[in-house]
Amino acid sequence: MRLIWAAFGYLALALGAIGIVTPFLPTVPFLLLAAFCFARSSERLHRWLLSHQTFGPPVRDWQRSGSIGRRAKWLATGSLVAGIGISLALGLGWGALLAQALVLSCTGLFIWTRPDK
Repeated sequence: MRLIWAAFGYLALALGAIGIVTPFLPTVPFLLLAAFCFARSSERLHRWLLSHQTFGPPVRDWQRSGSIGRRAKWLATGSLVAGIGISLALGLGWGALLAQALVLSCTGLFIWTRPDK
């Protein structure tokens, strides 16, 4: 079972790393998932992730206080708005746009109601 947790952790870490350079793929949720998986598979991998210079700070902030940095909030909001803009540009139907707007609004509300780090 530990190998399965480690595999999912590596997959989540890879998706999080891709999210750093891809505007519409979230980074931190995948890093949190990687930390969750690594905690169940390997204490060494979990410690490595938490102490990593790039990946560690947002995970530690979330674990310590449930906080999200102000810059991350603005980047996430920009991605949410851009997602709606792309959907509009692609001419998606109004039902799909309303569903997407509802989900993304709830996501934005969640992000902005978390404390700043």
